[in-house]
Amino acid sequence: MAQDLSLSYSNSETIINKANFSIDSGSFIFITGASGSGKSTLLKSLYGALKPKQGSLIVGGVELRGVTSAKLNFLRRHVGIVFQDYKLVKEWTIEKNIMLPLIINGYEKGVTQNQVDSLLKHVRLKHQAGKYPLELSGGEQQRVAMARALAHNPILILADEPTGNLDDYSSQLIWNLLEGANEQLKTTVIVVTHNIPRNMNVAYKHFNIEYGSVHEVV
Repeated sequence: MAQDLSLSYSNSETIINKANFSIDSGSFIFITGASGSGKSTLLKSLYGALKPKQGSLIVGGVELRGVTSAKLNFLRRHVGIVFQDYKLVKEWTIEKNIMLPLIINGYEKGVTQNQVDSLLKHVRLKHQAGKYPLELSGGEQQRVAMARALAHNPILILADEPTGNLDDYSSQLIWNLLEGANEQLKTTVIVVTHNIPRNMNVAYKHFNIEYGSVHEVV
């Protein structure tokens, strides 16, 4: 929930200005807007990478304005993030990249392996488990990033243009995984995108950012 939320980088001009919005648990949300409108900026604020300049922002019961490191780390353990540029660890295998949030969250070795095996099948990359990120195509790397975001069964998934540069096959896989997490696990999904897919199979809400203002499109 945001109340009079304003966001900016250091002393630069305000990017999001006094935004007010609320997102219900278990919702599927699209955030759109022109390039430079503040979509990614807003997404960063939702996992604490950018602190509110003014106003209030509560995510998962955590107030992010003035949040402590301990509370922020607690929140992030329950959030899955899909970046546009993947952010995979290049020195680690695909399998180990997907394991990362499970290791951080202290899952047992057997549970971790079973979860990773299951996710590799879901993203159609079981045969690539021992390879490294730079040995895969962009679409395959994003599918790994998607599997990593889902690995620890997060309560919230944040995705920044998750299919922006992908082939049709990988794009559809990503959307199917996001829809499945939302429908089956009741995970809240928030996606920044330029274009909302026409064939979405879940109910969703749409917020648009224009001139620093965030408003729901109905």
